[in-house]
Amino acid sequence: MSNLIVHGGRPLRGEVIPSANKNAVLPILCATLLTDQPLRLIGVPEITDVKKILDIFRVFGSDVAMDFSTGILELHHHLTSFDPAVHRLPEEMRSSIMLVPPLLARFGVARLENDVKGCTLGVREIDPHVEVFERFGASIEATADSLIVRTETQMRANSHWLDYASVTTTENFVLCAASAGGNSVLVNAASEPHVQEFCRFMAMLGVEIDGIGTSRLSIEGGKKLGGGEFRFSEDFHEIATFLALGAITGGQIRVKNTAPEQFPLIDRTFAKFGVRVIHQDGWSYTEVDGQLKVNKPFTPNILTKIEAAPWPYLPVDLLPIFIALGVKAEGSVMFWNKIYDGAMGWTGELSKFGAHVFLSDPHRLITFGGIRLSPASVESPYIIRVAIALFMVAASIEGKSEIRNALPIKRAHPKFVENLRSVGASVEWTDSETE
Repeated sequence: MSNLIVHGGRPLRGEVIPSANKNAVLPILCATLLTDQPLRLIGVPEITDVKKILDIFRVFGSDVAMDFSTGILELHHHLTSFDPAVHRLPEEMRSSIMLVPPLLARFGVARLENDVKGCTLGVREIDPHVEVFERFGASIEATADSLIVRTETQMRANSHWLDYASVTTTENFVLCAASAGGNSVLVNAASEPHVQEFCRFMAMLGVEIDGIGTSRLSIEGGKKLGGGEFRFSEDFHEIATFLALGAITGGQIRVKNTAPEQFPLIDRTFAKFGVRVIHQDGWSYTEVDGQLKVNKPFTPNILTKIEAAPWPYLPVDLLPIFIALGVKAEGSVMFWNKIYDGAMGWTGELSKFGAHVFLSDPHRLITFGGIRLSPASVESPYIIRVAIALFMVAASIEGKSEIRNALPIKRAHPKFVENLRSVGASVEWTDSETE
């Protein structure tokens, strides 16, 4: 386990160039298995999940040349092989499930371990993925410790309407449709920025996709796919995180951001805490007049509310960083996580700092901010941005705090501590990285 030691109370100031979005990089890496042509990916982050997928590719016999100092990955799957009796996909990575469609397309079989998981965000069922595989003609065999997915012929095109706008299920549908002969249509598709980036990569390979960025995708599949070069965009999660770190510490961090069109709702959410976000010349930064203070709604008998749900709502992954702002800002805010039923359990740790929070139910939380806080040692669950939210609170309090089990940060943010130090934070890992 790796813990973060934080000496807080310092305004953080400077510039940060964010990394690529983990949730774009991982499905795109999975999608590369669909082609036997050479690929060059630029901006690949040095995070644990990337390393695990690249290790799997090497086991499969693919040519992998990764230079993390430049972020350039040269990849060629022309000699790739797969044996379900021998090869295992990583269990500790939710994105493993997106290796299934390309394995089906190339080898007609894939094996998925029963215990595939990601962050501890509550129950995330596998059934929607199984349903997608079956709609494209796959058969599912459940064994004691795995699922064996097989296709005897080319996958068949179809139309499907998702129960809910799941990111990974949407991406799995597109991956299957790319190999299925004919036109496939998905309704209630997820449309997050990282899904759009994934679709743009698929289009670069030669997949015709109509409706990118909307809830209806039409995919023309069955063609031989090519190779090429693809450059990743900055992670909007990381951009928002560093903007929030500047605001909560009373400083100002300028963050490179070439896609400010993704930020109107995020900007308005910051504004609920008296934080103004400015986008200028490819960079973003925040301004705060004095202390963080919750803007009260015009309707006098309700709380200021922040709701997180599938895009174009506020992204649920960003909710923890706004909860951190709510703890510091004078006033009260209700936070509503409309997706995960286990995502608010960590907020009891905030009371160790002296924060006043009330968990209304598994999905809703109220912060009563502006209370004087003290340094503390807190425990993070295995949720990336919760570890960061706890760090944010600690960084805003003068004195030494410890964020225990903070390793999930490394699943999404390379050089996180180095970036923090570059903007003036006093922070260190207590032990060597365990990956």
